[in-house]
Amino acid sequence: MRCVPLLRRRSGPPLLLLALLLALCVYLMVGDEPVRSDVCYKVPSLQMLTRRFVCTLEALQRHAQLQLSSQRTPHRHRAVVLTGRHPTSDTEVQLYQRVLQQMDYEVHLSRYAETSSFLRSTQGIGGWSLLLCLSTSEQSCLRRISFSHLQRHQTVNLLPGLIEAFSNVGGGLCHFYTHYQLTESSLPMNPHACGSTNQKVQIPLDSFPDSQAPPPALVAMVNVYVLVTSVTPLTSFLHDISVVMTIQHPRGQPVKLRDFLLQHLDPAASHQALRQVKQVISKVLQAAAASTNKKQRTISRCVLCFQLLTFTLFFSGSVTPVVVQYGGCTGTLGVCLSEDEFLLLLHFQLLMKTSSAFQPLFPSVSSSSSLPRGLSDLLTQIEGFYKLKTNRSCRTDEPPSQQPALSSSQDEGLCVDPHLRQIYTDPPLILNPPFHPLVKEYHAEVTFDTMTVRIRPEPVSSACRIHLDEHRGPRMANYPVGLGNSKISILVMDGSHPEPVIMSIYTVHVYRESRPSLPMFGYHVMCSFVQDCGLLVQPDRSCGLQPHSESQSQRNACSSGHVSGRWVVPCLSCSDNRTCDWREVSWQADGCYHPIVDHPLLQDCMKDRKLLFIGDSTNRGMMYFLMERVNSTLEDWGKAHDTLVYRNLNRGRTLVSYSYYPQFWLEKKQRPTFRQALQQLLNRSQPLVNSNQTVLVVGGVQWLNTNHLRTVSEVLDSESLSNILVVVKSLGMGFHLPVDGIRSLSLTEIQDLYRENDDIITTAKHHGYEVIDTFSITMGRYKEFLQGRCACHFHEVEKFWSTKLSSDRTSTANTTRTETTVHTLGSQSTLPDTEQEAGSQPTTYRVRGPVNQVYSEILLSRLCPITRN
Repeated sequence: MRCVPLLRRRSGPPLLLLALLLALCVYLMVGDEPVRSDVCYKVPSLQMLTRRFVCTLEALQRHAQLQLSSQRTPHRHRAVVLTGRHPTSDTEVQLYQRVLQQMDYEVHLSRYAETSSFLRSTQGIGGWSLLLCLSTSEQSCLRRISFSHLQRHQTVNLLPGLIEAFSNVGGGLCHFYTHYQLTESSLPMNPHACGSTNQKVQIPLDSFPDSQAPPPALVAMVNVYVLVTSVTPLTSFLHDISVVMTIQHPRGQPVKLRDFLLQHLDPAASHQALRQVKQVISKVLQAAAASTNKKQRTISRCVLCFQLLTFTLFFSGSVTPVVVQYGGCTGTLGVCLSEDEFLLLLHFQLLMKTSSAFQPLFPSVSSSSSLPRGLSDLLTQIEGFYKLKTNRSCRTDEPPSQQPALSSSQDEGLCVDPHLRQIYTDPPLILNPPFHPLVKEYHAEVTFDTMTVRIRPEPVSSACRIHLDEHRGPRMANYPVGLGNSKISILVMDGSHPEPVIMSIYTVHVYRESRPSLPMFGYHVMCSFVQDCGLLVQPDRSCGLQPHSESQSQRNACSSGHVSGRWVVPCLSCSDNRTCDWREVSWQADGCYHPIVDHPLLQDCMKDRKLLFIGDSTNRGMMYFLMERVNSTLEDWGKAHDTLVYRNLNRGRTLVSYSYYPQFWLEKKQRPTFRQALQQLLNRSQPLVNSNQTVLVVGGVQWLNTNHLRTVSEVLDSESLSNILVVVKSLGMGFHLPVDGIRSLSLTEIQDLYRENDDIITTAKHHGYEVIDTFSITMGRYKEFLQGRCACHFHEVEKFWSTKLSSDRTSTANTTRTETTVHTLGSQSTLPDTEQEAGSQPTTYRVRGPVNQVYSEILLSRLCPITRN
């Protein structure tokens, strides 16, 4: 089988490679202490040379991982993406940015290295971990980045020596041909294969003897993708997927190369063809690497740099494959490694250990001697160790048995194949794409009435552990599915280590549809409901849609925030909720209405006021809604589980502070009491005035009771703040679904909550506090919860790019955070460089969720009533 490569260089790494390299950055960064350069790493020379050496590398990596996990404040990585002539709206740019942000990278975008304000700053010298130079920005990277002075944790998607070797010196002639003194017959490649990548390569017409149909022999053009992680010594990997162009499919189709060859050749011939592909590419890469070796010896290598190449291979006819011999030696067994060489070994060993679609291309165990003599041969031995799947335990120094395979007891606990066999769900989900063990990300859709999904992943190997969402999550579980997008992460873990190690992650994105809605264009009737018939919270009252009389809605402003009410929606018939226009559903109080506070009045009302919030995430959702309404935008947001103080709201005229309570993730003895949390919030918000210019909003889902209100009264009295405005957010719907890992309330317990809610309202009124009755508001729309396992969230914060700067826009970035226990900020990405795109604006956020909007607007109406100064 004749295989002639026509090489083209790819501009950027695929997502799988990107994820792998980011994982390597984390693995190889051992705290803040570099590996000592004066240490000489000795390789054992006995029968168990390779096994002991690999085990040593694994032990060092486990130690590094433990050091990272023990850090109280993990180091945050920064990625710089140079887009060149790609606009920020380009799909490729957006994809890289989104994936990096999901991997908790702080992303800086710029067109070129010369225009990147971050790279030009002092912080830009060593403050980044990953630099991605997309096509048309590569020359800028080569000009501005000093590869010989990169720090050990820094990764770049370029190998300068390789770029030079495959550069075009004229007429498409590859540069390394001029230095290596090759003849056209020296390599199975076209020496003029380094021309423009914009020229479409087609199957030559002379591939066929005549103008007749092609012969039975394999005739095809195949694009294969090669990841090169080091030039000296050469290490490379071949991706499973290739793009095949034939006469029948001239545009090309993605397919596994091994499967394609099996479809056109018998098993023996296909195996020979695949082996020839690897040999041809390896020989070309070795020739290119040899032309750069002299230059590379004089400078320090970039240990974590990589290059993704595209080889276009032409299959035509059948010839004896060229076999590449890789010489060995029988010299000294001990190898003393420099620091760079040792880090490169760690890098290569992690690549071999990590499951991915890239398979080792060079070095190959079939092309080396049995004992290592230098760095290249050590890499070969590591490759052979994993390729042969010896799976010998790294927990003993005794020599291995001579048996060809391990017994089941020896293999117990080793996750050697970290893949899933299947993902079982109830109800059955239609996964897109269809499930395959090598595909790690799926999407599925469910109807509005589907509120839970039970998921049970099954691993290929029984030795692999399955955990959902987190290291110690359940193996199988019922998941609440909120409206819109929900994400389920499936972790395949190796439990043979003292600290279980994540081997691979599968992700299932579930989209739950909104309630079916029928737009109203003409005749309709108004219907209302208090509760859903699927959950009778008040058995003595009607459920579902009922005819609504306009006389029930008198047009007087409400005097309190807990006036009873109902949801009103236009329908064709009140007997069928599928005929309603649910986009127009609204909350109406009985006998009055809650006025909407317009923006100028709201800003004036909030002038010189301090608003203190204490409660859980539902309380926090009201706070962020208020901040967005006051500022017309929300620039800072996070799922804070600590204390926050925003001092620059409303052009610096309003202060908002927040304290999360209760801190349920702590042991009961370690949790701050409500009194302690409230006292700390007051202290952090000082100075406070004893009037309605100071507002305290207290409440959450279901933890609040009458004792907490008595505590509020006692603390305020002791602080001489008894005249401040206190607003109580009452209980809310949630925890009503059978979800694993959290409490699940029965119908009787939910009915008891309704009575407790009445007691809270009565007690609050006794103390002279305002009340927002969120229980009555959420009761009728309990199915419309958003993301979260508690099924209690009726809001979520989403990111969007502002199109213009509001005149009222005030930064909320001047934020103080204390007592960080579990804190995950949402605003993790940095802003693009201002010189990148004319008119580009910073990222802002908005709070969405119609139910949260209703009771948050009621809060604003109580804070700023028409009759109040």
